[in-house]
Amino acid sequence: MANSQRPPEEFRPAPPAAGSAPAAIAPRLRASWQRSERYGVPADEVQPVYMGSLETDSLLYACGQEVLQQLSTTLAGEPVSFMLTDSEGLVLSRLCDDTAMARSLDRVHLAPGFYFAERNAGTNGLGLALADRAPSLVRAEEHYCTRLRCYTCAAVPVLDPSTGRLAGSVNLTTWSRSSPALLLALAQAAAGNTAALMLARSSGRTVPAQPRGEVFRVYQAGRAEDGDDGPPLSRGWQDAVAEARTALAAGRVVAVVGERGAGKGALAAAARQGLVSRERLLRARPPAAQDVESWLTLWTAELGKAHTCVIVSRVDALPAWTAAELADIFTGLRRPPHGTAAAAGTTGAQPFVLTAEEYDAIPEPVRSLVDTVVEVPPLRLRPDDVLPLAHHFARQRRGRPVCFTRAAADALTAFPWPDNVSQLRRVVRAAAARADTVDLRHLPGEVLADGGHRLTRLQVLERDEIVRCLTEPDATVAGAAARLGVGRATVYRKIAQYGIRVRPRADRPGPDAG
Repeated sequence: MANSQRPPEEFRPAPPAAGSAPAAIAPRLRASWQRSERYGVPADEVQPVYMGSLETDSLLYACGQEVLQQLSTTLAGEPVSFMLTDSEGLVLSRLCDDTAMARSLDRVHLAPGFYFAERNAGTNGLGLALADRAPSLVRAEEHYCTRLRCYTCAAVPVLDPSTGRLAGSVNLTTWSRSSPALLLALAQAAAGNTAALMLARSSGRTVPAQPRGEVFRVYQAGRAEDGDDGPPLSRGWQDAVAEARTALAAGRVVAVVGERGAGKGALAAAARQGLVSRERLLRARPPAAQDVESWLTLWTAELGKAHTCVIVSRVDALPAWTAAELADIFTGLRRPPHGTAAAAGTTGAQPFVLTAEEYDAIPEPVRSLVDTVVEVPPLRLRPDDVLPLAHHFARQRRGRPVCFTRAAADALTAFPWPDNVSQLRRVVRAAAARADTVDLRHLPGEVLADGGHRLTRLQVLERDEIVRCLTEPDATVAGAAARLGVGRATVYRKIAQYGIRVRPRADRPGPDAG
């Protein structure tokens, strides 16, 4: 790793002073430099942590390697290095057939087994892409460490298609004087192809929706997001609401955490009810990467207005530089906390509430402001809430009360709801759109089968078709087999394979059942 070969002379930039940011530098990059200084990263030497062993059996590695190998073959002979990292910035692989480039990268340890996150190597392409969860291009003198300024790096985060979580990044590096015009576009294509390949080789599970630039929705305090009063819910939910309300009334900064779709924003809204008279609640959802600046500009002005509170959702998904700006804004508006709860209308409740999936995932500048963490229990731990919520969502969709048969109610209650309330809302609204009385046949296959193992897309289609046939009125296994064009033994086998919980009438195995 200590090879003395340097990059060609024509690619070496004039070295600026160590630790001094260029005069004209984008806000994201300046924030990254400031974080690098706080981390204590040396400005004149690259000292990344060496891991040694690598995880090469992950889906990210298999798919990323395949995509990068194809890309490197296409660009054979070009002085470009293709790298794949995990979510922590650990370099998992590097493809480069340019000898000078490879030896130069070895010299700065930009190689498999080394961590190149910001806190390890300062501002660099892949570190910035992971920190901000956004495509990043870092040129020459924009690197924090002077030893990296002979390179231009383009990196794009890769999201796990099954969970939406950050899986890693794709990084393309070339000499700093080379044209970077297509470098970022190539990195974006490689990251997109990697995620698509991961999806094709993983499961048939629905990919969580990513931010699309929604800014906020306005609704009255104490009401559900769509303006309708929510149903009375279980003790577990009410205890969490009470805990959050007590902390808010005392003027503490509250972070509501919990699984995706568990109802963090709804709990925050319920907890604000009655704390401030005539309060207006805004819901600021995480924006698309390209919309961050306009997102901040649009709603942060509302924070200083009387009788206004902003619920900032999923702060753990925000870019690092955005979190730093938010922390500065929140610090300037933060009110002194009270020792005890204040009377309604005179409370010192903070003008903002935060939500995140995990407390530890909240960026440090914002996390340091949090006084109280309230956890929303997932829906599978509050089965008593399933039917009240189902009736609530069905009435919203239909415009009038909707009934559920005993079989449908039992199926809804027994299902573990891995995607929580958001999944229940989707399922119930789709069912209520079809009938005033929801029966098994109106529910999707995902609710009537065991979701313990992942399925391919073809398996999902097969399972749902079997469920559809088995939930028809007066359905029998023999009738379902006839509609599907298979034998009864095959239907029984598929019922066991998919864990289908539907038991049609006259369900008696025949002599051919096995």
